[in-house]
Order: sequence, then structure tokens, then C-alpha cells
Amino acid sequence: MNTITLLIHCPDQKGIIASTTNFIQQKGGNIVYIDQHVDREQNIFFMRLEGEFEAENFSLAILHEEFESTIAKDFGMSWKVYPSEVKPKMAIFVSKYDHCLYDILGRYNSGELNVEIPFIISNHPHLGGIAKNFGIPYHHIPMTKDTKPEAEAKQLELLKSHHVDLIVLARYMQIVSGKLIGEFTNKIINIHHSFLPAFPGAKPYHSAFKRGVKIIGATSHYVTEELDAGPIIEQDIARVSHTHSVKDFIAKGRDLEKIVLSRAIKLHTDRKTMVYDNKTVIFS
Repeated sequence: MNTITLLIHCPDQKGIIASTTNFIQQKGGNIVYIDQHVDREQNIFFMRLEGEFEAENFSLAILHEEFESTIAKDFGMSWKVYPSEVKPKMAIFVSKYDHCLYDILGRYNSGELNVEIPFIISNHPHLGGIAKNFGIPYHHIPMTKDTKPEAEAKQLELLKSHHVDLIVLARYMQIVSGKLIGEFTNKIINIHHSFLPAFPGAKPYHSAFKRGVKIIGATSHYVTEELDAGPIIEQDIARVSHTHSVKDFIAKGRDLEKIVLSRAIKLHTDRKTMVYDNKTVIFS
């Protein structure tokens, strides 16, 4: 069997679901999952559909061409179809923190993440040993204020030569430029603590501890040119109290970062996220 995932958004109107499901049925497909959402404020319809087709009668190119010229055209759809057998290629960007990198590679090694990781890029050499242990190429590309354009050009060359689909910033402590964001719009995922904007700076956990906060959290989002303001994919929190130390705060925060980032990666690579107007629709 060939399985495809179809993602659609368009102006809401009558007949979208019926027309799409009838098309799949007429092409010999069996729908195994379907979910939809309507944004009432903007009158936008969203849908995610999984369909199975017998291999001997299936052509993705023909399905794509015929759907585009009929259903998609009739309803003014923005849409994409993804074959399940094609794994997204995911590059990881890191600096010196290793907790998110270890977590991603452990999940990848166990088969939990349905991706290929062609390489890891870092502006520091420190985590090269981890990459070596997992058998993944590690590219150390130093970056300073003066060399940033040249460094990003090298990054972009690697990304394009390996046909990378997704970039994950696993605590990559550099601001990504607009050029890279433009090449990978809604395809760069970042993770950070959820203390912003209340506790900015280099030691947010220390500042939060001094204020006696009762919850800490982590947020994973797509990267936009407005720093830490992209569409949110996943969030989570943990409760803390006066009995916890700054060290406890940091440990809980890092655990949350690992969990939230891995969830966001899985949601994206399982084709369960759709971005519209700087917000996300997340399907179950």
C-alpha cells in the first residue's frame, strides 16, 4: 500500500470535504484518517487527510496533477501532499548545550522520529564527539559578528546540497538571519524557556527564582525574523515552589525543553502542523 498525507487550507465553503473524499475514493483510495478545523474569525478551512492506495494502481504525479486541476482549483486551495515512504531530511544546529541534542539523537536512534539526519552544524567544536558516537557528520562552522555572512553561506550550501527539509535549532545560540529564514519558511524549529518577556537575559532561571515563580515552561515554535515570536507548535509547564533551588529550576527547564522540542519535531515530521497568519493548527 502507498499512504499519502494531504494538507489543505482555503476559504471555507460548502462541499470541500465531500469533494475531496469523493476524489480519493474515485482514485481507488481508502481514507484512514480525516480531521478538519474552521477558523471562524477569518473564514478559513483546514483539513488533514491520510489515504491508502494499492501500489500497482497508484501514481503520485497523476494524483497531484488531477487534484490540482479539479478540486484544488475549484475551491482555491493551498495544499500539499506527502508520501509516507519519503522521510524528511532534518539538519540539527547546536552550540554548547547538549541536552536537546542527546534527546533528539536518542529518539532518532530508536526509530521514534521518522526522519533522516544528514548532518549536525555547530558554531563550536564541543559536541562533535556526540555526533561521532551516533555516526552523524558534524560540521564546525565558527561564527562571529564579522564572519556571520560567510558562515551562513556555508550553512546554506550544506543544507541545499543535502536537500534538507527541516532545520532544528537544538539550543543553537545564534540569531538566524532573514536569508536563511526566507529559504526555510516555517521549516526552522526553535526551543526556548517560557520566561520571556518577563525574565530576559543570560540567567532567566536565576531571575525567576528570585521572584518566586510557581511555574516554569518551554516553548517550541517556527522561526521568523521577529525574535522568538514565530507560530507556536508546542508548549508545556512544570510547577515549582519555594522548596526548589535554582539548580532544580534549571534541571526541570532542560527536561521540558527536551520534551517540548521532540514533540514539536514529531508533529512537524508527521505532517500534523499547518501555519496560517502566524498561528498553527495542530491536528491530533
